[in-house]
Amino acid sequence: MKKIISGFMALCLTGAAVLVMTACGSGKKHMQNLAQPDSGGEKIVNLFGPMEKSNPDPDKENAARSAFDLTVGIAEERLGLTVEYRTYTAENYQEKTYDDVSLDRARNHMDDLYLLNPDTIQILGLEGKLMDLSELDSAENLRDVVKAANTVDGKLAAIPQEVVAHGLFVNQDMFRQYQLALPETPEDFLECCRVFQENGIETPVGANRWWLENFVFAQAYADLYNGKDTDAQIEALNKGERKYSDYMRSGFEFLQELIDKGYVDAQKAYTSEAIEGEGPDFLAGKTPIVMAYWSAANADTAYGQPDFELKVIGFPSSYGQMPVVSMTGYGISTEAENKESATAVLDTILSDEALKIYAEKNKVISPSKNVATECIEALKPLNDKIEENIYVLGSNAGMKVEQWGNTCLIVRKLLEGASVDACMAEFDKLQEESLQ
Repeated sequence: MKKIISGFMALCLTGAAVLVMTACGSGKKHMQNLAQPDSGGEKIVNLFGPMEKSNPDPDKENAARSAFDLTVGIAEERLGLTVEYRTYTAENYQEKTYDDVSLDRARNHMDDLYLLNPDTIQILGLEGKLMDLSELDSAENLRDVVKAANTVDGKLAAIPQEVVAHGLFVNQDMFRQYQLALPETPEDFLECCRVFQENGIETPVGANRWWLENFVFAQAYADLYNGKDTDAQIEALNKGERKYSDYMRSGFEFLQELIDKGYVDAQKAYTSEAIEGEGPDFLAGKTPIVMAYWSAANADTAYGQPDFELKVIGFPSSYGQMPVVSMTGYGISTEAENKESATAVLDTILSDEALKIYAEKNKVISPSKNVATECIEALKPLNDKIEENIYVLGSNAGMKVEQWGNTCLIVRKLLEGASVDACMAEFDKLQEESLQ
């Protein structure tokens, strides 16, 4: 599972950081966001993450700086301190994953700030290694989806600079050619695949080893996140009063039907990397449907410049087209050497002012409900759903069974030929382990 999660970080960071890898309310106690330099020297805040700090060309105004670096620059100038990047890529960790190293460093209080994967947020939150960020001024502006995904034992353990949404990327021209409406439900989706296949498109869905679990999440949790009693249902899952397998079964049965009918090539999906495997056929107009993350629609190296009309929609569910949302997050060590300064930095880079800069440069969904998302026409169907608070979470630190990596791994077992019942037994085993 570690390899799966490490890949998740890489994919999230493709959309979240770089293509490699405040007003005070009355009566409420807020963390201070004014850090002053010590008389004895400059204040330092240490950040552990997967990327290096960029060195912009002074003759090219901010041209080489990442969106994250720009927001860090605001904090450094405003607070009179320096944020030092301690990077995963800059050190020789040999076979250790990003998660392995993050856990080790956070447990030993080696840094102040950390960029963390969902499962690591959950682990460190349960261990009490991350501060509760709910008292930050900027936390008041967060979307509900952000709070839901990163709350552990009632504490907001981490906050991202963007919300990563996954959706179906469809060739609208091909749908129009065969007079097909964009699918809303699983039944709609199967009918579209049938029509495409009968018209000579042998494999209508281009799939890879990372993102088929989005079909599962959309169907498994459509009612949990969009119906009533979300908190009560999650509590019941965490206590073992309800089974994850009961939620997951319909999604796995749907995937099995896609495989059985040849709509998904299981062998190719099992071995294909995201975009690299299915991307060429999609861009060539040979495959009408693929799945990817939000930023892939903006990137020239992915699906940003197709020769056809592109639409990005949610995955089929009983509630209609359903975005699947996941996110990394920045957390602060409870025993950070520079805790006050680290808190001030995080509150600054998560302010609406800084998040607006970040969202505009990266063209992403902001975690702040006050920062509007300016998206291309192709992304509007997905964005509209999220603005209406229609989504499911693919990562939720409040669930004792880690979602994204585990589901991805069990989907791969299905691709290898495991039965749906065997896959459900895997979820039951994970749940039993979590209860112990």
